[in-house]
Amino acid sequence: MNSPALPINHHADHPGFAGVPGVLCALVFLVVGRAKAKLAADVAEISTSDHVVDVGCGPGTAARTAARRGARVTGVDPSAAMLRVAQAVTRTDGITWREGTAEDLPVADGAATVVWALATVHHWQDVDKAVAEARRVLAPGGRLIAIERQSPSGATGLASHGWTRQQAEAFAALCRDTGFGDVSVAEHGSGRGAVWVVSGTRL
Repeated sequence: MNSPALPINHHADHPGFAGVPGVLCALVFLVVGRAKAKLAADVAEISTSDHVVDVGCGPGTAARTAARRGARVTGVDPSAAMLRVAQAVTRTDGITWREGTAEDLPVADGAATVVWALATVHHWQDVDKAVAEARRVLAPGGRLIAIERQSPSGATGLASHGWTRQQAEAFAALCRDTGFGDVSVAEHGSGRGAVWVVSGTRL
């Protein structure tokens, strides 16, 4: 008998990254987030014409990657500790750091050309609302990209912080239902570095 499917945001009860533990996690994320940052920038084909909204930007690795390719970037994170580290280590122009959540982005309607979330969707409190919010801030033709590590069914602990194929497909279906077109689910990498990439275009 198949086990019930996990929700897309199956770690929504995570306590977050506040205080000293948040700073320590931010320092770890500076090292482990580089591959996903490059992948996101490549998938989005970032250029100087882009305004990227990085949802759950953490210490800002992906935001800096986009800025170095000439994009204007708004890094959004609910953790003040993460944003303090991001500001402290950033020497790249073109980035604005804002405290906020996926469900309530501090960005004007239609202001972004790219919204991405790297290893954060599984923590969102309200996935339906957050996808609608991404659509709100994207201009027509803008791209939504979510990257999550591949997690085997039944995984526990750190290994469960990601998506099964079923969860990736469920997120893609939600994007289609919310008004995104050309939605795709792709696999990148192998072994422990394997990830799901779900992308779509705002209609």
